[in-house]
Amino acid sequence: MSIRNNVINADSQAALTPDSVLEQMMAGNQRYTNNENTAVDNKSLMSQTTGGQWPQAIVLSCIDSRVPVEQVFDQSIGDVFVSRVAGNFENTDILGSMEYACKVAGSKLLMVLGHEACGAVKAACDGVELGNITSMLANITPAVEKSKAEVGGNYDSGNTEFVNQTIKNNVNLTMERIREKSPILKEMEANGEIKIVGAVYALSDGKVSLI
Repeated sequence: MSIRNNVINADSQAALTPDSVLEQMMAGNQRYTNNENTAVDNKSLMSQTTGGQWPQAIVLSCIDSRVPVEQVFDQSIGDVFVSRVAGNFENTDILGSMEYACKVAGSKLLMVLGHEACGAVKAACDGVELGNITSMLANITPAVEKSKAEVGGNYDSGNTEFVNQTIKNNVNLTMERIREKSPILKEMEANGEIKIVGAVYALSDGKVSLI
């Protein structure tokens, strides 16, 4: 069995395009769902990245422990930036991290990754109020309100269709706000320097579906 022992460097990153990175990430997800993740030489990768990093993408994900982002896309040391917050929404710190990843460090892809049965989305659907969780969930409320106009039935976490629609809406609205709040990222996308995409991860089989 071959073992990966090379990292993305400045030259190989410069040769990448947003489309090629997305294709590579989705191919990695296919390997993951087939239980064929690439074996890696961690010591070699650590040694090669001590002096710098040139990740190809940044992924904004939920904190959910069932969504191990690097494994989901068959990525390893030096491959991707990962920003995590319950409910995978943007805020000032995350926007700054994204701008650093793309404008400074050269990443070509920005992915907002939601996931099936998201606890934060379910809590927002139920209007949960508890400590700092209350203000956190307010970031997901716009997606909840949008779903109310699109899905019938009860507007709570017991309605699976409503929850699933809210998960998708939350990803799409997060991408919209990223473009609105970050002129840097919006311009990079317009110039073809980066691609901003949204996706949802299925807990049941590990498949990532672009939306």
